[in-house]
Amino acid sequence: MLKTTTASLKPAEVEKKWIVVDAQDAVVGRLAAFIANRLRGKHRPDYTPHVDCGDVVVVVNADKVKFTGRKLTDKVYYWHTGHPGGIKERTADKILGGKYPERILEKAVERMLPKESPLARKQMTQLRIYTGPEHPHEAQNPETIAFAQLNAKNVRSA
Repeated sequence: MLKTTTASLKPAEVEKKWIVVDAQDAVVGRLAAFIANRLRGKHRPDYTPHVDCGDVVVVVNADKVKFTGRKLTDKVYYWHTGHPGGIKERTADKILGGKYPERILEKAVERMLPKESPLARKQMTQLRIYTGPEHPHEAQNPETIAFAQLNAKNVRSA
């Protein structure tokens, strides 16, 4: 007999997995889209839009991400200080060469999640980004996902 209702996941039924993604030579937009889907839980067959059913994602080597085309020098990130005339800008290569290169990937993922919602803020707390190859989450037994092997376009060598 056919069911007439859609199975909706409840927050108590969610089992979160820990996954590790190596961002070395990965294209920023493709990697951010992959991470955003994992954080939201859209890869699951029992995905429910109003429930945090995504995985916890650990990203290593975030300072070694790549851009396609001329985005490294032409892509500009803007922010405002709150004072009159306080618009600031910085290019992607300045951010990657600066003190916090992981912010490139963090902002890309944040902008792919639903806007201004408590659920999106909760899902962003499930993202851990590290610039080096080491991370302190070995106790959670994270599963390593080979992002570079998923598609040939996911990685740039030069």
